[in-house]
Amino acid sequence: MSPTIAGIIILLSLFGLLATGMPIAFALGLAAVTAIVLEGGMIGFLALPETLFAGIGNLAYVSIPMFVLMGAAIAASPAGRDLYSALDRWLNRVPGGLVISNIGACAIFSGMTGSSPATCAAIGKMGIPEMMGRGYPSSAACGSIAAGGTLGILIPPSVTMIVYGIATETSIGRLFLAGVLPGIMLSIMFMICALIQCRRQGLGLADRALRFSLTDKLRPLPRVLPFLLIIGGTLYVLYGGIATPSEAAGASAFLTLAVVVVIYRLFKLRPVTDIFATAMRESVMIMMIMASAELFAFALSSLFITQTAAAAIADLEVNRWVLMLVINIFLLVAGMFLPPVAVIVMSAPLLFPIVTQAGFDPYWFAVVLTINMEVGLITPPVGLNLFVINAIAPQVPTKEILWGSLPYVIAMFLAIVILCFAPEIATWLPDLVMGPAL
Repeated sequence: MSPTIAGIIILLSLFGLLATGMPIAFALGLAAVTAIVLEGGMIGFLALPETLFAGIGNLAYVSIPMFVLMGAAIAASPAGRDLYSALDRWLNRVPGGLVISNIGACAIFSGMTGSSPATCAAIGKMGIPEMMGRGYPSSAACGSIAAGGTLGILIPPSVTMIVYGIATETSIGRLFLAGVLPGIMLSIMFMICALIQCRRQGLGLADRALRFSLTDKLRPLPRVLPFLLIIGGTLYVLYGGIATPSEAAGASAFLTLAVVVVIYRLFKLRPVTDIFATAMRESVMIMMIMASAELFAFALSSLFITQTAAAAIADLEVNRWVLMLVINIFLLVAGMFLPPVAVIVMSAPLLFPIVTQAGFDPYWFAVVLTINMEVGLITPPVGLNLFVINAIAPQVPTKEILWGSLPYVIAMFLAIVILCFAPEIATWLPDLVMGPAL
């Protein structure tokens, strides 16, 4: 059987298993095991344990459950409500300031959690009912939260960036820095979209009649600032070379949990155990996907599918920007069916050498890849953020959420184009802080 035919059969089998509703980790693992057995017989089972362990047997992966615990602690507390309230009181005089407040809260909360679903859930539970209660259409309310939540995988500390760094053996600290300015740029673009939409539809005019004193504006800040200081401290020790990502993640998780318990008085055992249970579920899910994706990549490599695909792409006599366009289309389609972690673990080892050989900066490419994954989070059929918003506002049809998020999808495409013309947006800060990449 030729590698091309084998690859098509494996991919069709994988999508068939996913269509049945099977968890992604199990679908990846079953498709990989089937391919290995059909090609090499039962002796192929001998490679399974070592390959699965290799998928997660990296000390750098310790940082993932720590950052997940950090995000779970913040998401379980009223921190999102306080952050949302603080921004709303400062921006209520701006047309559509409530929508802009939600996007700003999503951007800041993303830096606290590094998780898109956690950001959607924490800000959406407060923001969506408040916006709809003040007369905003459900599409604008839900679409802005769904899009704003995607910032969680771009703004550091990002679990997605950690996975990319480990898969490609690139610096996680440099990847975090590469996501800062694009994350700020995309947040501003989202806010501009919201401002234009609200002014065109005359939304949020009643909010301008509300008056908040300086005391009202400052009241929520003491409960929010400690979390921002923890994030700032985490980035400082990472970029200052004081601690490794795993050490920084462990210290940040401990401090965040302590601050949550003290500020919001979660002194009972049940809330704390719920935080650890949530973090464990999400961490195990990510690790299972990564281990299964490693097994899937091993199966593709054993059947020479990866090598054949890489050679075919490398042999394309096309302009490197045409090549990048093809890669972007592939990432967009993959992101519509698979979560970001699975796409990165499966595709990064294949695409990384092609991208670098074509002369593209690997850290710039990490940002472009991540924005593509953001689009996948709010597009069907497997847009994870859509399911989170549906759980928060089940009365809102998915069609309205999609229409509400469409302007932000366009903004993401525009951001990718801007990064193609100005890659320094992603590379300038890492080069400034850590020196030029070797």
